[in-house]
Amino acid sequence: MPLIAAATGQVPSRRPVWFMRQAGRSLPEYHEARAGRGMLECCFDPELVCEITMQPVRRHDMDAAILYSDIVVPLRAAGIDLDIVPGTGPVIADPIRTAEQVAAMPRLDPASVGAIASAVGLLVDELPAAKALIGFAGAPFTLASYLIEGGPSRNYERTKTIMLAEPELWHRLMGSLTDITITFLKAQIEAGVDAVQLFDSWAGALSEATYETYVAPHSSRVMAEIAGCGIPRIHFGVGTGELLAAMTRVGPDVIGVDWRVPLDVAAQRVGCGAGGRDVAVQGNLDPTVLFAGDAVIERELTRIIREGERAVDAGARGHILNLGHGVLPNTDPDAITRAVELIHTL
Repeated sequence: MPLIAAATGQVPSRRPVWFMRQAGRSLPEYHEARAGRGMLECCFDPELVCEITMQPVRRHDMDAAILYSDIVVPLRAAGIDLDIVPGTGPVIADPIRTAEQVAAMPRLDPASVGAIASAVGLLVDELPAAKALIGFAGAPFTLASYLIEGGPSRNYERTKTIMLAEPELWHRLMGSLTDITITFLKAQIEAGVDAVQLFDSWAGALSEATYETYVAPHSSRVMAEIAGCGIPRIHFGVGTGELLAAMTRVGPDVIGVDWRVPLDVAAQRVGCGAGGRDVAVQGNLDPTVLFAGDAVIERELTRIIREGERAVDAGARGHILNLGHGVLPNTDPDAITRAVELIHTL
């Protein structure tokens, strides 16, 4: 598998590429498959999860499939009342902000995500041998931000207030979310995924000092608990250029880089090289480049590939090509296909 080779310091048979949010959003076959059904409903339907996960692999020849799911799926499975509202995102019916609510946080029973494990089993049977299957989960901080704010937020004022003013309460909540995240990832790993990605999507809202004190210990526990499973662990966040070193110290095998930081600079920041961090880099095409036409796509991909090569020369394990965040909904699927074809030839 080219992706696994790049993640583990081997020489891949071709330059590996997959795109975040490749399963859905931009594909007409995705919208047809889930017509009239809510996203969370779809996430618990193994056959539909398998179909949607496979769609970008069939259409674009990606080197990996990423499980069609959402970071709030384990929260829903644990019994938290929430929904994914079109145009808004996850919305929590009763935001968690008090000690009593934190004490009542449920645990995740692996049986409650049996549908997700079943979907992984279907995908393991259907995916070609050279294609990797990536499982994923939301990191404890990002999950906490949704639970406390009640939905998406720009400033995370309630989240940061609890974090800074009530640290004991914060760490209890994060401990519960860490348990949920570990259980969810282990269920996917036991079902057969080839790699996992921990999305700390909104960690970029934090300073490095705040991240180190209030977030890193919990993400470190997630990484440590799955370290013995024998598969690559990817860590990614948006706007985390100043946190790359700290996010790498929590223990991933691959660090995801958004489009704001060149890959070779990222490798320097995380300390790749002799005596430094032994990690691969993943990224980092700006998703909006896919709207700019073939000439621009080729120019930007050529630049990123060269930066990835310099990162590897500097000591990174390998380079997995990806976007710097997810596929945007109005992206032309043919532009994605052409980009992947180009990546495999450059």
